[in-house]
Amino acid sequence: MAIYEYYCPTCRDTFERRRPMSEATTATQCASGHRAERTISNFAVARGEGGAAVAQMEPEFGAGGGCACGGGGCGCSS
Repeated sequence: MAIYEYYCPTCRDTFERRRPMSEATTATQCASGHRAERTISNFAVARGEGGAAVAQMEPEFGAGGGCACGGGGCGCSS
């Protein structure tokens, strides 16, 4: 299951819905019954005291194995 974000242009409301990935493009309705459109979700990463740890986890492009774990944390040995 994935969480998708939808926007209802009639209500001007944004909401989330858990759905199987196979239903990602299936139309859905808001709580009022209007047709809602799937949107692209925005996200952010905050860097506070642990900023150095977060920076180390970013992908190291060009690192051996093509792994995006940023240092072998996933056990892929790259």
